[in-house]
Amino acid sequence: MSNNHIKICLAIPSLQAGGMERVMSEIAWDFSKRDNIELHLIMFGKDRKIFYDIPDNIIIHKPNFEFNDNKRTLSTIRTIFFIRKEIKKINPDRILSFGEIWNSFVLLSLYGTKYKVFISDRCRPNKSFGKIHDTLRKRLYSKAEGVIAQTNKAKEIYSTQFHNDNVSVIGNPIREIIDRNIRRENIVVSVGRLIDTKNFDQLINIFNNTDNDNWKLIIVGGDAIKQKNSVTLQKMIDDLKLSEKVILAGTQKDVESYLLKSKIFAFTSSSEGFPNVVGEAMSAGLPVVSYDCIAGPSDMINNGENGYLIPLFDQDMFKEKLNYLMNHAEIISQMSENAKLSIKKFSTENICEQYYNFITK
Repeated sequence: MSNNHIKICLAIPSLQAGGMERVMSEIAWDFSKRDNIELHLIMFGKDRKIFYDIPDNIIIHKPNFEFNDNKRTLSTIRTIFFIRKEIKKINPDRILSFGEIWNSFVLLSLYGTKYKVFISDRCRPNKSFGKIHDTLRKRLYSKAEGVIAQTNKAKEIYSTQFHNDNVSVIGNPIREIIDRNIRRENIVVSVGRLIDTKNFDQLINIFNNTDNDNWKLIIVGGDAIKQKNSVTLQKMIDDLKLSEKVILAGTQKDVESYLLKSKIFAFTSSSEGFPNVVGEAMSAGLPVVSYDCIAGPSDMINNGENGYLIPLFDQDMFKEKLNYLMNHAEIISQMSENAKLSIKKFSTENICEQYYNFITK
């Protein structure tokens, strides 16, 4: 079927700024360039804004009513009927839906029809969304034509949790970071929102116990809405007398420049879906020392070749591997080249081709 004319419908709550939305927009651009595809996009969430550019030849479908939180049940029912009606009108050969809770909306809307729906979850694979949504996912995901997992660990969980035999692993596209001839400094860098699961307190403690005389640790990222950890982390830095060595850089637009001027990327997160920032660090030529959290790092890091995978919360081993790199410039250089080469398999072109092949086979 992949060479014949095919009608594909992409389904997502919105294209506002976010990781899931960015990936969907890149798939839309790739599919739009293929002569054999008629491309449709349904946006049905509360906020149907478009932050990312999308191609002119994509046909957009949105409800003509607002999702009213004060009348949530009614709005939900209206949305389900809108999706069903619109899909029947489009009559696509394939549907690709993004978003955990939202995938259930699409599958529920099309229950009893014969449309081929492929769904992609974008969060950590064992995350709970509450009793109702967890039950819906268990019941409905088995009805999907195929499920796309971001990592191998996610595939293991989905195959048993959702009883769907057609699960494919497709990672996120990692944008190529071009070298700007920025001079590398003795910097260990980490990037992420200052939330509890990123464990930046552990990273600061680990760095404090390394041979850090000529090194700095820079953490790029701001507070989350519900967690104000910057004050606590700064107090920790001050108490350890590390204020000249450990810098909380806050939210930065040009994260690339931080990656390009650093030598090592450290990642202490304990919970991920697919950590794009690890891939981007590797694209920038950084070896990565990372906790082997439930999903993500192990799909990108080949232990001892382009970085190190550390058992979760093993701060001693993390310190040992980080310290080793900080004292061996030649290993950093070797791992840097390996990182840039190994991450190419996650190029936008390769990932979009995998999506196309999976849903059209």
